[in-house]
Amino acid sequence: MSTLNSASPAAVMTSADVATPAFSPLYQQIKTLMTMRLQAGEWRPGEAIPSELGLAARFKVSQGTVRKAVDALAADNLLVRRQGKGTFVSTHAEQTVQYRFLRLMPNDGPVVGAQRRFIDCRRLRAPADVARSLGLKSGDAVINVRRVLSFESAPTVLDDIWLPGALFKGLTAERLADYKGPMYGLFESEFGVRMIRAEEQIRAVSADSLSANLLGLGVGAPLLSVERLSMTYGDKAVELRRGLYSTASHYYRNELN
Repeated sequence: MSTLNSASPAAVMTSADVATPAFSPLYQQIKTLMTMRLQAGEWRPGEAIPSELGLAARFKVSQGTVRKAVDALAADNLLVRRQGKGTFVSTHAEQTVQYRFLRLMPNDGPVVGAQRRFIDCRRLRAPADVARSLGLKSGDAVINVRRVLSFESAPTVLDDIWLPGALFKGLTAERLADYKGPMYGLFESEFGVRMIRAEEQIRAVSADSLSANLLGLGVGAPLLSVERLSMTYGDKAVELRRGLYSTASHYYRNELN
């Protein structure tokens, strides 16, 4: 099949698309083009994408090149393969990715689902530090959500979540409480915002009076502070989450490759 330069997959890119470097491996260029289609909403969360043969014909490359691009997208959790059914766009409604960014594991026993209690959901002007993290102007509208996650009835995580107001118009505490799936599933299905990756900063802190009260701890109890910046397509920041984790019966687990 053809090798990529201006005559094959690049030809399907418009002038508005971000050009892929000419030295990029062919499958990486196909991955970029497919990511653009995901971002544009051509293939929706939970939907099947075209077959490898169909994509190969579309992009004028070999099926093997397409397979490598699909493998790379699956490794990034943007696609998921289902044996005998095809390849589908990942969705936060999937059980395996519901808590994709939550790395808290129980000291003993299996992982169990969290119980949520929403304390507040406010629309206000962005503080300077929040605006800076989310790429907003100071004073732009943001939504601040505060909640407690409990595991087996034990309060474990206090989350302070900041969202760009323009992307989440109509988000209320009632809407959050009524949605039975994961919060990211709500963001995806009702606001069209999909979390693709995240960066975290972790440090040890002591519980102040507010966090101690909400987590059922004594003032000064040790907590793990996890500040997470979540991005959607194009590395656009769409959520700043500041979590305080009680590690009395849990630990933070990460896998390094």
